[in-house]
Amino acid sequence: MDVEYREEPCRSALNRVQGMDFAWSLNPYMGCVHRCTFCYVRAYELRADRPADDRYGRSIRVKVNVAEVLKSELARPSWRREGVAIGAATDPYQPAEGRYRLTRRCLEVLSAARNPFSIVTRGPMIVRDVDVLQTASTRAAVHVSFSVPTLDREVWRRTEPGTAPPRQRLRALQRLVEAGVDAGVGMAPILPGISDDPAQLEEVVRAAREAGATGLWCNVLHLRPGTREHFLESLARHWPTLLPHYEQLYRTPYPDRHESDPLKARVAALRAEYAIADRRLRPLVPPAAPEQMSLTI
Repeated sequence: MDVEYREEPCRSALNRVQGMDFAWSLNPYMGCVHRCTFCYVRAYELRADRPADDRYGRSIRVKVNVAEVLKSELARPSWRREGVAIGAATDPYQPAEGRYRLTRRCLEVLSAARNPFSIVTRGPMIVRDVDVLQTASTRAAVHVSFSVPTLDREVWRRTEPGTAPPRQRLRALQRLVEAGVDAGVGMAPILPGISDDPAQLEEVVRAAREAGATGLWCNVLHLRPGTREHFLESLARHWPTLLPHYEQLYRTPYPDRHESDPLKARVAALRAEYAIADRRLRPLVPPAAPEQMSLTI
C-alpha cells in the first residue's frame, strides 16, 4: 500500500481526554497503517470529515517536533504529573517509528520528567526501547498493554492486515517483562461469532500467561458510524453468513449486555484460572549509569 508521510509540526503534544480512564493522551503520529477493520478511530475520522474507509491509513501525519513540545508542556508550573496514555488514537510503534523515532524521544522526555505513562500497541518494535522503558519504570509508574485479541491466524489476517503476527507481540511482551517492565495483554476487540469461541479465548489467555503478562483485560467490539460501515463491508467479504447477525446485534454502537457480559465473565474466569491477575513483577534492577542516558529531542 502506498502511504504518504506528511512531516508537520504540532502546537500541542498532550491532549485532554474526557470520558476515559485516563486524563491525557499523546500521539506522535496521526493515522495508522495497520488498517484494522474494527478500529474505533475511523468513527472519529468520519466526524472530522476525513476518510474512514479504505483510504484511512494512506496518509500519516508525522509530528516532527512533538518531543520538544512535550518537554515544554511537562515543564509548566501547572502540570501535576498526571498519567499520559500513548497510542490512544494511533499505534505509536507503527512502521514510521522505525525512521522517525518520535515515540522513543517522547519516552525519554517523560522519563526525564519522572512522569507516569502507559502505552497501547500492536508493534513488536517496542523492544527497541526496552532501555528507556526500564529506566522510566524506576522513576514513575509505567505500563505497556499489547493488543492481542486473537491468535487465530485467519482472523488476524482478515481483521488486522497491517499488523505484526500476534505471537510476535507476545514475544515482545516477554522481553519487556524480563527487563522488569510492567506489560500485559488487552484482548480487544473480541468479535462475536468470530473470535469468541471458548477455545480461542483460552488460547490467548494461556499464551499471555506463558509470556509472563502482568495483567489481562478484554473488551467486546463496538461499532460507531464510520467504523460500522467499514467493518460490515469486510464482514460481508469474509464472513457473509454472519452479516445478518451483526446487523441485528449492532443496531446501536454497543452490543446488548446479554451478549457482552458472558464474554467478559469467561475471560475473567480464565484470567483467574491462569493466575494472571495475581502475578507480580520482580523488583526492578536499575540500568547501569542512568545519568548517562542520552536525552535527544
